[in-house]
Amino acid sequence: MQILERVEKAPVWGLEKEILLIDDGSTDGTKKILKELESKYKIVYHKRNLGKGAAIRNGFKEASGDIIIIQDADLEYNPQDYPQLIRPILHGKADVVYGSRYSKKDTSFYKSHYWGVKLISWLTSLLYGSNLTDVYTCYKVFKSPVIKSINLRSNGFEIEQEMTSKLLNRKCKIVEVPITYCPRTFEEGKKINKWSNGLKAIWLIIKHRIIL
Repeated sequence: MQILERVEKAPVWGLEKEILLIDDGSTDGTKKILKELESKYKIVYHKRNLGKGAAIRNGFKEASGDIIIIQDADLEYNPQDYPQLIRPILHGKADVVYGSRYSKKDTSFYKSHYWGVKLISWLTSLLYGSNLTDVYTCYKVFKSPVIKSINLRSNGFEIEQEMTSKLLNRKCKIVEVPITYCPRTFEEGKKINKWSNGLKAIWLIIKHRIIL
């Protein structure tokens, strides 16, 4: 579990670190590995696959720290970015921090993914008066009381837009910082989001801004 080694070594300004793992009904042997790690980590198991949103929501419920960082299990995001991600919260400059993959010039993204996220981020900024560049980044960091006070309902990938819309409706201060990003290829298991996910995101942007 290379990602766990990276998270353990990641500097967090001397803060105590709790590592919480969510197994979303895996069937590839991951659960067997996690069973051997129960004495070291706090682990939540889903009996069946419920989706990314359900995993994130249950992670928020079980997390006990003052600051919560979302970390995917793949190696696209580098835990060495943790210090710059939590700095704005520690300095009282943010309630939430997003790690933006698009703050730096990079040509390694799939074009469909790049323009899809850019469109959703632009529409979010237009309707909510924000200036976010990467709404769908994995690296979202929260003051624990802030995110725990928001009623999240999504089970799927659309949780990303729901979180952003509801945080902006609450007038939470979201700060973006640049991060390093190493996208996987198709051969390495990269999954490009379906257009249906983009349509769901657009619906949620409008729904939470205009209807609710």
